[in-house]
Amino acid sequence: MGNDLSPINYTNNEFRFRQDSTFLYYFGVNTPSVAAIIDIDQDSEIIFGDHATIDSIVWTGKLPTLLEQAAQFGVVNILTIKELNHYLEYTLQSKRKIHFIPQYRPENKIKLHHLLGLNFIEIEAGYSVELVKAVVSQREIKSEAEIIEIERAVNLSIDMHLAAIKMARTGMTEHEIAAEVNRIPLAQGADIAFPIIATKNGQTLHNHFHGNVIDEGDLFLLDAGAELPSGYCGDLSSTFPVSKTFSAQQKEIYSIALSVHQAAIDKLAPSVSFKEVHFEACRAIVNGLKGIGLMKGDTCEAITSGAHALFFPCGTGHMMGLDVHDMENLGEVWVGYDGAPKSTQFGLKSLRLSKELKPGFVFTIEPGIYFIPELIDRWMAEKTNAQFLNFDKINQFRNFGGIRNEENVLITTNGAKILGRPFPKTIQDIEQLRSLSN
Repeated sequence: MGNDLSPINYTNNEFRFRQDSTFLYYFGVNTPSVAAIIDIDQDSEIIFGDHATIDSIVWTGKLPTLLEQAAQFGVVNILTIKELNHYLEYTLQSKRKIHFIPQYRPENKIKLHHLLGLNFIEIEAGYSVELVKAVVSQREIKSEAEIIEIERAVNLSIDMHLAAIKMARTGMTEHEIAAEVNRIPLAQGADIAFPIIATKNGQTLHNHFHGNVIDEGDLFLLDAGAELPSGYCGDLSSTFPVSKTFSAQQKEIYSIALSVHQAAIDKLAPSVSFKEVHFEACRAIVNGLKGIGLMKGDTCEAITSGAHALFFPCGTGHMMGLDVHDMENLGEVWVGYDGAPKSTQFGLKSLRLSKELKPGFVFTIEPGIYFIPELIDRWMAEKTNAQFLNFDKINQFRNFGGIRNEENVLITTNGAKILGRPFPKTIQDIEQLRSLSN
């Protein structure tokens, strides 16, 4: 199923159209209200969609026809949407199995209800695991052409971060920085890959509020990436001081966060499981925080107990490509775990990628250190993992915020490659850029 236009607040006022990524991957057609079939038995591919009417041309102008678009991607069979219903009716009568992937758009669930005669519970539960596995096995290995596109998106994302690091100054609002970050991909004919996180409250993992004024002594966390017209994405995070330099306390935590980031990258290689990369980051967090008195006890026991999740309640990374969280609609258990069950432990349950790494995988590396006052208070009151945590010392950092650096990585045949041009993340590099701000 391709996607439809989606209204914001009335029918003709629409969000930016975004084609379904799996449809885009196989068929390339970036037009609303289409569907497609890969008929394995007949060895054919068919795109179903209606031709533009004169009424629509009045508003949109003459656009490439569906046939013209499809021909660029090697598809020559074009039928109308009405014929899709007949095609599926005949297929059902022939007792052939119809496979579909999980649906995230309500309108596509309604369409499948009418096309296949399934109720909504059957649509939710009845997706084809066989098809999902096949799609994942192809989309997870990025071709050379895909890697070129992803790297273009990463480089544009780097421009977004450099602009923020250079422009931030005392008295600005987060809105002003987010607006400039948004402008950069738009000016290049691209767009943002996801809603921008631009905040002085970096301890809130997905903070999309931009109403705060930034001040001396604040840390600023930016998580932003570009999406090219092809749909391929970049996804980077940076953390920098609003002051010209990091404070002593900020340097202390930032240095640990940077060592954690590097520990994860150093662990990357083909055949290594990403779960082990995650645990390598966790070990570096525990050892780093033990070094400054925030944690204590045996490192392995602390990780097994989940004590590090007070500071790192999320995962080290996720797959990336046509989706910024690549193929997430197909289900993390298939995309990130090859069908293996996920942990239910706090922190570890948020790890999106766990399976063995293969050449061609593209994903993020983004461990962080976060001081979440509400979580600190909860664990302190309940004495959660008290044998590994020095709550009195931790309380001295309760208003610190959060730190995250994020880069995009490709697994190669003999190691790993950070995509894009060099991205400043050392204290020296960040402070040098901050010296350029007005």
